[in-house]
Amino acid sequence: MMPLGDLVGWRFRRTVRLLPGISLNLGMGRPSVSFGKRGARVTVDEEGVRATTGLPGTGLSYTSRASWRSGQRKGGGGVRVLLILLALAVVGWLGGGR
Repeated sequence: MMPLGDLVGWRFRRTVRLLPGISLNLGMGRPSVSFGKRGARVTVDEEGVRATTGLPGTGLSYTSRASWRSGQRKGGGGVRVLLILLALAVVGWLGGGR
């Protein structure tokens, strides 16, 4: 029998594409829904909203998180950056492309 401590490193993640640009993310934690495409994505879960922008293929990205609870923000981006990233994600998603 495997000791419980040996299971800590295991992860499970499954992403289900609902529509182009919209996916449901399932894992051992809480589920979330993501909007956007490579380079600009907004993810919503029960704790808040996370906006991520990056340069595809480089491994470089920036993430800003805003909690549903007032006053709790991480990443230093704040609401203004979150709204800008959300707008970029929506424009990119509506603009089509790959």
